[in-house]
Amino acid sequence: MPPVSPQPSATETRHQPAARHSLVTLGILSALMAFASISTDLYLPALPAMGLALGAGHGAMELTISGYLIGFSLGQLAWGPLGDRYGRRLPVAVGLVLFIIGSAGCALAGSVGAMIAWRVLQAVGACASVVLARAMVRDLYAGPHAARMMSTLMTVMAIAPLVGPSVGSLILQVASWRAIFWTLVAVGILTLLALRLLPETLPPAHRNRHALDGVLATYFSLLRHRRMLGYIGAGGFFYGGIYAYVAGTPFAYISYHHLSSQAYGLLFALGIVGIMATNQINSRLVVRLGSDRLLRIGALGAALSGLLLAVTARFDIGGIAGLVMPLFLFVSANGFIVANAIAGAMSGSSQRAGAVSALVGATQYGTGILGSALVGMLADGTPWPMGLIIAVCGVGSALSALSVAGHAGGNAAESGAGR
Repeated sequence: MPPVSPQPSATETRHQPAARHSLVTLGILSALMAFASISTDLYLPALPAMGLALGAGHGAMELTISGYLIGFSLGQLAWGPLGDRYGRRLPVAVGLVLFIIGSAGCALAGSVGAMIAWRVLQAVGACASVVLARAMVRDLYAGPHAARMMSTLMTVMAIAPLVGPSVGSLILQVASWRAIFWTLVAVGILTLLALRLLPETLPPAHRNRHALDGVLATYFSLLRHRRMLGYIGAGGFFYGGIYAYVAGTPFAYISYHHLSSQAYGLLFALGIVGIMATNQINSRLVVRLGSDRLLRIGALGAALSGLLLAVTARFDIGGIAGLVMPLFLFVSANGFIVANAIAGAMSGSSQRAGAVSALVGATQYGTGILGSALVGMLADGTPWPMGLIIAVCGVGSALSALSVAGHAGGNAAESGAGR
């Protein structure tokens, strides 16, 4: 608990608008954080058809995911300090405009190269919503309550990837793959209009007027802390595995095991159900058990399920079920890893919340670039490259989480550090 003070703290002051607008704020923050998912999940069932239409070579379409992740990862490093300096709403609005333009460009693309370029711009715009939504959570909440709120947001926003592939499949039944990107244009416009209802969570008095000075030095100073590296590594390695899953499953399920795009959408949705369930469990247990402990549990589970997947994929054990079961366990670990890694990294930050959120997000999606790109580069027509990459990432996440546990000082979220 924060120390008792005769004057309300800055954090308490910023809690007040959240209390008055809790449902509206929760809904809009969930929509903003969902941009990372809807920008990719909606078009996953169309990847094989897009490859044929654009004349893409083997493994080339996975690079549209990698290009997106490059823009998403690097863009966050700019949006975080901008959000600390100018508040949250204005940068988010600018990002949404870029997202709309990029989505329209994807819909009009005539080659794989053009598609990748427009995906980069789309990602630069989308990441403003995600990185600053996380900073808004830090503006409004602290300690285990921030981890609980992050889990709640992730449960709500999981609806996007849950229905995304299924909606994409339905669009493909009545229109071409280009209609999927026009749908994203509409989503961007609607979210931009809804932004008017979101209260500014970082008033001028609490902004960092020096946020744009020495940005690189700020990031390097954050990386000097061992616990920060542990949290970043736990989430970053896991995201590498997640995006290997995102890039690899359309071809593993549809091309290799000859499932329909509708069946793929259902199997993808199964993993999102697991994510929603573990986020709810995490939300209920985090105050009692601590976010570090739950982070370790999730990372160890990801490592074991990744190793199991590598074996079943390499030796083709169990057919489609041999892929679906360990993949379900791996992606379900999201609920214990991501929210707790983000909350742990951001504990103790106030005026640098945007920069910390940007660093965490850039690292996570940066490893996603490697995970998805390696699936394309190592593609051999089987699920084996996907299984190998996911196993390596799971083990890396577990080692990072254990390094946090081994460092003295306890859980910052549990001890109330930085509040």
